[in-house]
Amino acid sequence: MRRILARRDSSWGLRSGLPLRFMAGDDGWCDAAEDRNYNRFVKLPYPASHEELWRQDHLYDVVVILGHNDLPRIRGFGSAVFFHLTDPEGGPTAGCIAVTARDMRKILQLCGPNTRIKVW
Repeated sequence: MRRILARRDSSWGLRSGLPLRFMAGDDGWCDAAEDRNYNRFVKLPYPASHEELWRQDHLYDVVVILGHNDLPRIRGFGSAVFFHLTDPEGGPTAGCIAVTARDMRKILQLCGPNTRIKVW
């Protein structure tokens, strides 16, 4: 786990050993494998394919950058794999890990820079 990105209006007084950075409306994440900023934070508007981190559906109100495919980055191996809030209607993620806001609060209290998430 690298760090937490959260909307200031939705951070619920988060407590965690992970670094916290508040999001802005122009924050994004590049998911274009051919781009030099593949699997990296970018500012919007951005010319290549990207995800908007400030989402209207609030799934990314609190998002943890997991460190998937970042050291080293391998183009095409996966981008924007986050730990974030679940869809209240039960919809799937696009390869991420998602939990309820209640569970997110509990889990983040236990996390620090050396915390690893293992998915089977």
